[in-house]
Amino acid sequence: YSPSGDEKRMRKFIRRYIRNNIPECKIEQDQTGNLYVTKGQSETYPCIVSHIDQVQKVHSRDFQAYETGEVIFGYSSRNKRQEGLGADDKNGIWICLQCLRNHDNIKAAFFVGEETGCIGSSKADMDFFRDCRFVLQCDRRGKSDLITNIGGWTALASEEFIEATGYRNYGYKPETGLSTDVGELKERGLGISVLNISCGYYEPHTGHEMTII
Repeated sequence: YSPSGDEKRMRKFIRRYIRNNIPECKIEQDQTGNLYVTKGQSETYPCIVSHIDQVQKVHSRDFQAYETGEVIFGYSSRNKRQEGLGADDKNGIWICLQCLRNHDNIKAAFFVGEETGCIGSSKADMDFFRDCRFVLQCDRRGKSDLITNIGGWTALASEEFIEATGYRNYGYKPETGLSTDVGELKERGLGISVLNISCGYYEPHTGHEMTII
C-alpha cells in the first residue's frame, strides 16, 4: 500500500526485491525519494519507468489481492467490499522489475508523487537519462493504448520510433493521453523518444480497480 506522500514501504519493497533477485544492479535515491536503477555497463541504455504512489485511500487491515481466472482484484472480507489494488501503477512497477531481471543492460526509474502532479519526475535527476536511447512507461489503463502525445500539444516520440516499435503486431494503437511522468520528462527537455503504454489495469483510482492479466 503506497498512497501519495507515503511511498516509503513501496520503496523499501523495490530495494529488497532488487537486492534479493538482481543484486548486480546499482540503486540510487535522490532527495525527493525517487529511485534510479542501472544494470550492466553500456554506452547507451533502454530505460523503463513507473510511479510508486497510488490514489486509493481506503485500505482495510485485512485487505488481500485475489486472483480468479485472468482477473486480480482487492477485497476486504471484514468489510465485505472490493478495494482498489493500486494497480495504477503497481502493474508498471512489476513490469520494470521484470525488465531488470530479463535484460543485461537497462535502466529503470521509480518516481514518487505522480498522482499528485508528477512531483517526483518534475524533480528528477535528468543526468540519469543522458545515456538512455528511449524511455518507456507502463501507466495507462486498458490493453491497447500507445500514448504518443500528451494533451494534444506535446509529442512524445518521433514517427520513426513509433513505427519501429511494431505496435500493430501487439494490438496497440496510437492515442493522446493525459499528464504522466514521461510527459513531464519531455516537458523538461528530454530529447529522446518516450511512450506511455497500456498495462492491463481497469477502473483506476476507484475501489473497483482490477487487473486483467
